[in-house]
Order: sequence, then C-alpha cells, then structure tokens
Amino acid sequence: MDPAELKKLLTDVREGSLSIENGMERLRTLPFEDIGVALIDHHRELRQGAPEVVLGEGKSPDQLLAIVTRMAERGGNILVTRLAAEKSEPLQALFPQADYDPDSRTFTLVQKPIESQGRGTILVVCAGTSDIPVAREASVTARMLGNQVEELVDVGVAGIHRLLAHQDRLRQAAVVIVVAGMEGALPSVVGGLVGVPVIAVPTSVGYGAAFGGVAALLGMLNSCASGVTVVNIDNGFGAAFAASRINRREKG
Repeated sequence: MDPAELKKLLTDVREGSLSIENGMERLRTLPFEDIGVALIDHHRELRQGAPEVVLGEGKSPDQLLAIVTRMAERGGNILVTRLAAEKSEPLQALFPQADYDPDSRTFTLVQKPIESQGRGTILVVCAGTSDIPVAREASVTARMLGNQVEELVDVGVAGIHRLLAHQDRLRQAAVVIVVAGMEGALPSVVGGLVGVPVIAVPTSVGYGAAFGGVAALLGMLNSCASGVTVVNIDNGFGAAFAASRINRREKG
C-alpha cells in the first residue's frame, strides 16, 4: 500500500463509500503478512517510498510463487532480483504480462503506472560488456523506482577516449552509477569529470588477483576523486536504490 492508496481508503471511510469494517479488513495485513515462507512487508512503501523488493537468489520456485502471488494480489508493482532463468519460468507462466530480463536476472510485474519521481536522469556507466549484468540490474531497478535512466556501455579505462566522447551526457546526469570490475578505476575518472553524486559498483569480473571483485572494491574505496560513494560487489540494486533517493523530486 502506498500513501495515495492509504489516503483514498481513509477518505472513502470518512465519506461513507467504504464501511469501517471493510476498511479494517483492507488494513488487516499492515504492517506485514505472514504467509508461512515469508513475512511480506506491505507497509514498506509507506515508510520508505518504495515497495519491498524480492531477492530471488536462495529461494525455491515454490517460495517465489507464494511470495509473488500474494504481493500481486495487492495490485502493486513487483521487482524480483537475482532470479535465475530456470526459476523465472513458473513465474512467467503464471504472470504472462510480466517481463524477465536474462541480462539483469530481474523479473518485473507492472500492475499500475510507475509514477515519475526523479528530478533528473540517472546515468548508468558500464566499464565493459562483461559488467552489463550488474549495470542492467541497476537500470531496471532505477526505472521501477520511477526514474529516467540512460546507459553508457563499454567505456572502460582501457580505451578512455570512449568515455571522453560522452562528456556532455555525463554532465547532464543528476546521478551517475559507475559499474566496473578488474582494478575498478573507472569511477575515479568519472568522479573527476562531473559535479554530481557518483555511486561506484565493483563487479566480480576479473582474473585471479581481482579476488572476485575485492580488488575493484578496494580501488573504489581508495578513490582520489571527491564524492564517490561505493556499494558492495555486484550490488547494482543497492546502487540504484541509493541513486533513486538522491534523485527523488520533492513533492509539493
């Protein structure tokens, strides 16, 4: 339930078009609902401005079906992240109107219009093609949260001229998410070119000494560019959520 739905419910009760009993029934599952395999946080959008997002990794197909089905009954939009293709098949069969993106491993079910909430554009910058899965997770998440999103792919420091050719797009963005593996140098370069928040996402891409993304993580944490914030390895979702909060338009 989002603030607009709650306001309408209370207004309907006040005006008599909805009985107190029916109103109480509608509110019965706030703040959460116990479905056995999960405690679904229906109250989260009221507290945080965005509904609960489901982490697909580690959940069985049956658990995912139970969670998503119950959430869908409430009429809201649903995002599932880290969802393997084989686990998405039962969900796609039950919700043919939904979308599964194999690159980002995200499942999205849009049941109501996504309200535009951003002041400007979130630009997702991806160092290499191998980093696309994490970058695409950030893009999908940011769009589901009501942001305008643009992508800039394969502009890593091995060919810095590719990045410098897009300086206008970098400077026009309200927030920049930079996704990179290997040594993780790209966020420092971007941070030196723009005057807006830069959120760095290290990926697990790289050979042995990359240590599954730890090398990129440490490089980003030690960035000499001011204003670079770093999230966890491969956490495109977390970067997008933070960027969305930074970009959120104040409601008048």
